[in-house]
Amino acid sequence: MSDLRRYLKQVSFVLMAVFTLASTFSATAQASMVGTGDLIQQQQTSVDRQQLLNMLDRQDVQEKLTQLGVSKDEVADRVNNLTPSELAQFNDTLSEAPAGEGVVGIIVLFFLVFIVTDMLCATDIFPFVNCIR
Repeated sequence: MSDLRRYLKQVSFVLMAVFTLASTFSATAQASMVGTGDLIQQQQTSVDRQQLLNMLDRQDVQEKLTQLGVSKDEVADRVNNLTPSELAQFNDTLSEAPAGEGVVGIIVLFFLVFIVTDMLCATDIFPFVNCIR
């Protein structure tokens, strides 16, 4: 009987050590409610980004970008790196542009985004643009 007690005592100490270590290194999870507005904004950002990337697939846009010396991959990377507010502003500007501007308006808008990112020292594409830092 005393052997059984000694064995159970050793097992209980081992289990206590295991549970203490497990509870010490475990991560706590936090949950909160996700608002409908947040979810809609995330979906809209995804849709807006995909629309811009689809616009880059057009042949006339690619030709104009090539004339300006910018590759499609660079533009796609920049579109993917835009913040949701920048993306929304970009799409608002694009939707307000007159229908007659078409591709030229899109290219000019991309060009302006590139110049702004060069001014903010995020990229270094155009040598004539100086960093403002």
